[in-house]
Amino acid sequence: MDRRAFLTSATIAGAGLASTGSALAQTAPAAITRDSARPQMAHGVQSGDPKADSAVIWTRSDRPARMWLDWATTANFNNATRVRGPYLLEDSDFTGRLDLVDLPAGQEIFYRVVLQDLRNERVLSEALPGHLRLPAMAGAKATRDVRFTWGGDTAGQGWGINEAWGGMKIYEQMRKVNPDFFLHSGDTIYADGPIQAQVKLADGTLWNNVMTEEVSKVAETLNEFRGRYRYNLMDANVRRMAADVPQIWQWDDHEVTNNWSDAKDLGADKRYSEKNVPLLIARGTKAFMEYAPLRRTADVESERVYRHLPQGPLLDLFVVDMRSYRGPNSANLQSSENEESAFMGRPQIAWLLDGLKRSKSTWKVIAADMPISLHVGDGKDAQGRDKWEASANGDDGAPLGRELEIARLLREIKRAGIENVVWLTADVHYTAAHYFDPVKAKFSDFAPFWEFVSGPLNAGGFGPNKVDATFGMQVMYQKAPTEVNAPPTNGMQFFGQVDIDAKTQAMTVTLKDLAGASLYAKTLAPLPA
Repeated sequence: MDRRAFLTSATIAGAGLASTGSALAQTAPAAITRDSARPQMAHGVQSGDPKADSAVIWTRSDRPARMWLDWATTANFNNATRVRGPYLLEDSDFTGRLDLVDLPAGQEIFYRVVLQDLRNERVLSEALPGHLRLPAMAGAKATRDVRFTWGGDTAGQGWGINEAWGGMKIYEQMRKVNPDFFLHSGDTIYADGPIQAQVKLADGTLWNNVMTEEVSKVAETLNEFRGRYRYNLMDANVRRMAADVPQIWQWDDHEVTNNWSDAKDLGADKRYSEKNVPLLIARGTKAFMEYAPLRRTADVESERVYRHLPQGPLLDLFVVDMRSYRGPNSANLQSSENEESAFMGRPQIAWLLDGLKRSKSTWKVIAADMPISLHVGDGKDAQGRDKWEASANGDDGAPLGRELEIARLLREIKRAGIENVVWLTADVHYTAAHYFDPVKAKFSDFAPFWEFVSGPLNAGGFGPNKVDATFGMQVMYQKAPTEVNAPPTNGMQFFGQVDIDAKTQAMTVTLKDLAGASLYAKTLAPLPA
């Protein structure tokens, strides 16, 4: 059976947990109650953080329940394995995840999730199906091409779910290219961006948003942050892709509030009755961790977002966090690295360099939530100087401020002889291809590399941004709207697609639009280690 037929199969969707050939000792009850009182999974299922032998499966219940899961390597579930999942209770907004381990490397995995009602353990939900494709082991011979998509910025600037327009249909475009996984580069929600029922467009027509109470204002309570994630999962395109394609999430600022750092002050923002930024960060972090289909780290840092996800012999993916460890947004002109100039922070940079040095895969992709050399401003400081949100500081000379950390990272990559490093990002709400040329840089102690930008995914279009010359960034391609906060209807919504050929090991990066049309493509030949 084709995997898409599997995902739309009414017979499977209407069934409870079937008898399996290798069920665990702790088995689910056999009875299936077919009435309207059974648990519901209105927000679907998601898989995430795939590795060669494991993947995370996520769902949400509408009541106290236990999660159960069957998985198999065939859509007919012959010799399926049953796994008992966690309790889904109020303290997690009834969300839960299960890290499936000991999976066969490189295989298609079909799964179905069932909820067991904790008020009546004989009552089961309908089974909800999902699918994922695992990468090969890192040391294996490359026999299969790799394809993945990426983008960022979902449901921002008041552009929510317009069902008459087709909803968040860029997610369906990404699903249709049949990727191995989707990388969400941050701004998975817009907690600080209220959504209105209607927005009048320039041509006089109306954009009609699906509405919930939680998205009608800025998020302040834990339920309002959670409600933002519930809202995105109301979209059929998002749910369909989440069930079919594993996701790798990172975050940026809008998961909490715009441009947040240690210096964030909401005192003058009348939209917020809760002015305590650390408390908002805590609530935003908890909601992100509940809804993101990511693998949690140990209690030594249980909310850590940066992580290494090996994707076989052709690709190593390093997801970084440019938000959690930064110093305050400032004029960004410090002359030495310190707490004020921190961006990713010394422990994360050390982790990243160590992982890059150890990598045996052909390509090393750094998944960043912000671009390196684009101007991203954050207002003025008390002295009237420009404040900066990203690493660039508007000074085209030698590295200063957060640029010092980037310079050190790039220098160490060169000195270690690490080849085939590519950066992917979003954040700026347009699409671009950037080449970093040390010959044209003020700081030149690095090997040349590429950075690709893509987004937004159903949010306002902006750009293009000004360029900082410190690292010699050359704009090789860019496409952006001519208006500020361009609506999705103008087509300026973008995602990126990466293809790695198993035979040649060449990487082709293609920038695509809302219709799936290819706008720009660059093929990179691998350099020998």
